[in-house]
Amino acid sequence: MRTILWVLLLVGVIAFSFGNWDRQIDVRIWPGIVWDTRVPALVIVSFLLGLIPMWLYHRGAMWRQSRRITALETATQKMAAPKLDNPAPTRPEPAPSTRPAEPSNPVDPEPTTKP
Repeated sequence: MRTILWVLLLVGVIAFSFGNWDRQIDVRIWPGIVWDTRVPALVIVSFLLGLIPMWLYHRGAMWRQSRRITALETATQKMAAPKLDNPAPTRPEPAPSTRPAEPSNPVDPEPTTKP
C-alpha cells in the first residue's frame, strides 16, 4: 500500500512538472537576492523541506522505541531465566540434641562372668 501511494505521488509530480515547466517565477529570498526558478522545482524543494525533518524525527523515534523494547525484553528474560549459579536448596541439618553426649569408651561397671 505504501509503495502504491509513493508511485501515485511520483506520477502526480511528473504530470505537474510537464504541465508547468514553461513557467518561471522569481523567489525573493532576502532583499537583493532573487532566485529565478521553475514552478516544479519550487514544489519539489518545498515538499522535501517539509518531508525530510519529519522523516528523520520518525526514524529517530522508531530507533529509540526499538532500543527500549530490546532493553525490556532483555530484562524480562533475565528475570524469567532460572539462576544456574545458585545450587539447589538442601535439607536443613537437624538441631543438636540437648542430651549429654555418651563417652566413646564406656566402662562396664560390672563385669559379667560366666559360671
